[in-house]
Amino acid sequence: MSAPALRPFLDADTPVLAAIFVASIESLTGDDYSEAQQQAWVAAIDDETEFGKRLASGLTLVATLEGAPVGFASLKGKDQVDLVYVHPNAVGQGVAAMLCDALEKLAAARGAKILTVEASDNAAEFFAKRGYEAKQRNTVSLNGEWLANTTMQKTLGDNAGGPK
Repeated sequence: MSAPALRPFLDADTPVLAAIFVASIESLTGDDYSEAQQQAWVAAIDDETEFGKRLASGLTLVATLEGAPVGFASLKGKDQVDLVYVHPNAVGQGVAAMLCDALEKLAAARGAKILTVEASDNAAEFFAKRGYEAKQRNTVSLNGEWLANTTMQKTLGDNAGGPK
């Protein structure tokens, strides 16, 4: 299999990235969130046009394998990881790490000293392995359900883009 590649988000990517978002939540978060919580999370992108606007409003990168999108990540402002989602079929192939490496380098290039992410419970271990430290537990209301996540931060420096 070929290595993943990165490219900028295009408006035409919105439907496939919405499908990746849904597949990722439905397939990868069941150990940490109830079905009702998962459905509330998925419903957050029911309006595909608004989802596309959200992707376009930040710096969004699309990861591809053999030319097909398999994941995406967004940087909000210069220091906030907004979204990181990988299709379940592409998990374990370095897609999320490549996306985060790129966001960390871009954030550092934009002058960010610290990068923050609101990590879902199923993503917290991934970010911890990358050098992010848990700062605060949160409970977020989303479409009538309460979901927990963790605010995590990483100090950027010469090692931006790699594990600590």
